[in-house]
Amino acid sequence: MRIVVALGGNALLQRGQAPDSQTQQDNVRAAVASIAPLAARHELVVTHGNGPQVGILAAESEQDTSLSHPYPLDVLGAETEGMVGYWLQRELTNALPGRRVVTLLTQTLVQHDDPAFADPQKFIGQVYDEDSARRIAAERGWVVKPDGRYWRRVVPSPRPIGIVELTSIRALLGIGTVVICAGGGGVPVINTGAGLQGVEAVVDKDRAAALLAHQLDAGALLMLTDVPAVQVDFGTPQARPLSQVTSETLRALSFPAGSMGPKVDAACDFVDAGGSFAAIGSLLDAAALADRTTGTVVTRARVSDARRLVATPGGGTDD
Repeated sequence: MRIVVALGGNALLQRGQAPDSQTQQDNVRAAVASIAPLAARHELVVTHGNGPQVGILAAESEQDTSLSHPYPLDVLGAETEGMVGYWLQRELTNALPGRRVVTLLTQTLVQHDDPAFADPQKFIGQVYDEDSARRIAAERGWVVKPDGRYWRRVVPSPRPIGIVELTSIRALLGIGTVVICAGGGGVPVINTGAGLQGVEAVVDKDRAAALLAHQLDAGALLMLTDVPAVQVDFGTPQARPLSQVTSETLRALSFPAGSMGPKVDAACDFVDAGGSFAAIGSLLDAAALADRTTGTVVTRARVSDARRLVATPGGGTDD
């Protein structure tokens, strides 16, 4: 089976961890230990989030007094796609001796008039307390919003409508390559009629992964994050995790737009477009998610009510 695996940005840099290179590389190594066994049985495409990473680079760029203007988000997205892609490629190459592993810098088409440009929702960068977030936002012209009990910067996240390098990805898969692509959702670009042009945004990696999986005719989409399952009524005494669920049931529920919402939408979009199943769960449970024995498994077919809810820990946010 052809599987698209989407690694969460917060799974690669966990909340509270120092954003040091070595910390992230250690997390990447742990992620690869979980996903590499999939390559023995399946065609594997890997994508990843970049919310924490692109936010760090954006903050550094804005504070660099040698620059007349900070680097735009599309350029920073390309930087993080290369950085995290390199770490993943190196570790996958080590874990899969004899296999081709390639990172492909990927551009993602978006619409120039997408409503997301007027309503930023995508969390990037580190977390702050409310007072610090509001102060820094006033100093730097940011938009900030609450993310759980913290606050973070938000930027536009337009919906992906096309993968520019799709033909190249297909060609690489055709010769047995493990492909790392569309990192951070891909570099957001618009078609001006005269060519492609980058835009000030960050594409949600789960929505981009769902589009990529559909266009590659993948059988499964795995979204690996820092929680073991999707929860309904997250953060309340009534919170309970979802096990196996239909897209119809999942779409009827409400999830935060800046965190679990995009994952749920991506899972439903993928299976409704013809994918066999999508699964959302812990980064360390990749093989079990592919076997549909853990996490939240989303299908179009109706499932037994007895399997819909299970009493295991769950949760809610990731980039």
